[in-house]
Amino acid sequence: MKLNELKAQPGSTKERMRVGRGIGSGKGKTGGRGVKGQKSRQGVAINGFEGGQTPLHMRLPKIGFKSIFRKEYAELSLGHLQAMIDAKRLDAKKAITEDILVEAKVIRRKQDGVKLLNTGALKDKVDLQISKATKSAIATVEKAGGKVTLSVPAKAAE
Repeated sequence: MKLNELKAQPGSTKERMRVGRGIGSGKGKTGGRGVKGQKSRQGVAINGFEGGQTPLHMRLPKIGFKSIFRKEYAELSLGHLQAMIDAKRLDAKKAITEDILVEAKVIRRKQDGVKLLNTGALKDKVDLQISKATKSAIATVEKAGGKVTLSVPAKAAE
């Protein structure tokens, strides 16, 4: 047997229907498209058209708004900061900046800055230089003997 002698098994393949080749073919005249009109022609784009009735996507209310000036901050909780200090990924004796947090893989990326949140407990004295922090987080850090230096002024941050 040679390659040019190979054939498919009988009944395993089906010949394609040739449309628009005469009435006797079974798919003649309209070629399976029904009768006349817009949809029987080529290049029709009427998705979402409801025959003159206001389409569904226009009847539903518009929702949401996203400001183009909004800042996205990477969030850092006090509990997570303490866990990273305990795991020796951060040195509490040195100043902790946003770049150091990214290097130590405490946060994945800075985005528009880092925001410190008052979630969890902080035992160590730390010197933080970050973009933003909640008032309660600053109070907790100062209570532990550390200090927070914000690079974004309070008015511009809000």
